[in-house]
Amino acid sequence: MRIAFDVRKLNDFGIGTYIRNLILNLAQLDLASEYLLIGRERDKAELGTLPSNFSFIFDHTQESAFWNDIVLPYTLEKRRVQILHTPHYRAPRFLRCKSIITIHDCVHILFPNYASSRAAHNQARKATRRAIKQSSHILTVSEATQRDLMRLFSIPEEKITVVYNAIDERAVLTSGVEEQKRVLERYQIQDPFLLYAGNIKPHKNIARLIEAFSVLKTELRENETWKNLKLLIIGDELSKHQFLRRTVIRSGVQHDVRFFGYVPYETLKVFYKSAEIFVFPSLYEGFGLPPLEAMANGTPVLTSNVSSLPEVMGDAALLVNPENVFEICKGLKHLLFDFNLRAELIAKGLEQSRRYSWQKSAGLVWQTYRKVAG
Repeated sequence: MRIAFDVRKLNDFGIGTYIRNLILNLAQLDLASEYLLIGRERDKAELGTLPSNFSFIFDHTQESAFWNDIVLPYTLEKRRVQILHTPHYRAPRFLRCKSIITIHDCVHILFPNYASSRAAHNQARKATRRAIKQSSHILTVSEATQRDLMRLFSIPEEKITVVYNAIDERAVLTSGVEEQKRVLERYQIQDPFLLYAGNIKPHKNIARLIEAFSVLKTELRENETWKNLKLLIIGDELSKHQFLRRTVIRSGVQHDVRFFGYVPYETLKVFYKSAEIFVFPSLYEGFGLPPLEAMANGTPVLTSNVSSLPEVMGDAALLVNPENVFEICKGLKHLLFDFNLRAELIAKGLEQSRRYSWQKSAGLVWQTYRKVAG
């Protein structure tokens, strides 16, 4: 087979993990097919040395619409590519080869307030519908997202294959206690803390998390063990989100909540390992990778009982109603004080994180390539 794969979002949060791990595992699995990776010089450097059946088509235009919709399809036809795999819904428009797209979630459809205007939301919906109609097959990362796609776009079930994500090996801490101490000292973290990691968008429900933490702090005021408990939020800087800044101040926890921007995996995995609880009260997820990464580091997880999260986490996390501040608070308090429950979720979490494998997922993707290529 001759397969093209768009890797231009390699540095994006979430989707970058998907691209990196699929490519590296396909490189081990399939030495017979020819792979043409659509990307930039920096993407080639980040992926490192790949087998000789992998080469690059470079986009020097910063993803211009003309290059994407006209030049790229012509280039793929000239190179006799059989399949283009686009790991998102914005596939080129005028393809002459078969097309596979991966749709990770339906956030851009279900949360129209993300778009800058109603016209922008309608445009995103049209682009998704066009990519779906044009595609030969669709990959998605959970049965929950598969159901969303079938409901929103009337797609037949047989056109969709569920291929689960898995944890990135870079997110699992292997160094010793001394390295943990050094990282925590560098960030001036001395107190026990709860951790959230992920992007900061409305459906991530960070405002309710802050409010639940405020209630929890009030209840722990006289407790010697937890009275200095902090909440660390890894995502965008607080200055970019004035609503959250107001929520922190209104809730009276401005001295106990810390926001961090992007942190590298070397730092993130220390935070995962050191947290008392990883809390992820999202209103909607296509898969939900951060709580699974926290599980792999031996940290108990509290997350939501909606969308894909019960499917992906199984019984290895404490599930709560993400729209109820007091239920989030109650769950956090339960996990802080019930040592048997903590031990049980840590053990189940480690086991649950091992159920997902990029090697297995790459195998399913490769089988889909063969099926679509005929």
